Amino acid sequence: MAGAVFHAPLIRDVRGLELAAVSTSSAEKAPPDVAVLSHEALIADPAIELVVIAAPNRFHFPLAQAALLAGKHVVVDKPFTVTTAEADELIALAGREKRLLTVFQNRRWDGDFMTVQALIQSGRLGQVMLFEAHWDRFRPAIKQGWREAPTDGAGLLFDFGPHLVDQALLLFGRPDSVTIDKAVQREGAGVDDYFQITLRFGRMRAILSASTLVAKARPRFALYGTNGAFVKYGLDPQEDMLRDGQRPSDAGFGAEAEEMHGIFTASDGEEEKVPTRPGRYLSFYEAVVEAIRSGVPAPVDPVDARNALALILAE
Repeated sequence: MAGAVFHAPLIRDVRGLELAAVSTSSAEKAPPDVAVLSHEALIADPAIELVVIAAPNRFHFPLAQAALLAGKHVVVDKPFTVTTAEADELIALAGREKRLLTVFQNRRWDGDFMTVQALIQSGRLGQVMLFEAHWDRFRPAIKQGWREAPTDGAGLLFDFGPHLVDQALLLFGRPDSVTIDKAVQREGAGVDDYFQITLRFGRMRAILSASTLVAKARPRFALYGTNGAFVKYGLDPQEDMLRDGQRPSDAGFGAEAEEMHGIFTASDGEEEKVPTRPGRYLSFYEAVVEAIRSGVPAPVDPVDARNALALILAE
């Protein structure tokens, strides 16, 4: 799903990139105009400069390692790896090979998150004392697939945690301490399907949570500061647009319906609707091209992804 829904459409809409080949166990779902190769053949192809790893999480490290050793630039989907030791090894290897290594933390380019960033930077909230980010679903049935199987890198914390933690670290930096509560709540589930992460920054708290048993979703973002509050419901629309076959370069792609815009409440109780900035996942791959061709920093420093992983693992 990650390759077909996220990466392939973005790659095809970015100047300077060509979707040259894919490696997949579901060849019938591959684009008809693209070569389907084994991962060994794809990595060995001298014409391919950039390899994108969108395989199940436990394969991120060996595939990225093989690609770097073959002299390729590498994009790894989140989570970066399943251990910090693996992350450290890949970062060191990329440095020795002088290859670009970055992590697809695409939710940095969610419109709602960019709106939250801008609101905090504006100072309208005053000092933020409580930050909440929730990612809820109502999925009582166990979905077949590796994410729901008891294997390395499976479970909701490894699925949604990297995004939520990455966003919190971008906003507030490294916390003083972290507490993680996770649970298996659905009958027959083999991996965690609920978690709550509490990050402590002095007097301020950040609460990051996700669940598969929330029929009425909590706010996606809720920020409470000394001068006001901001509450926003609903997920960024880009994933649904990509699933529906819309192209990332289409006019209006990433724009959110007005009724989903968040509400800012001032300290005197006055409310104001805050327009959501258009999300733009294309920015990630445009920055990848610029980093490879011009040597500017990667769009996501792999050290950031490594540090987020360390928090998820409570290391």
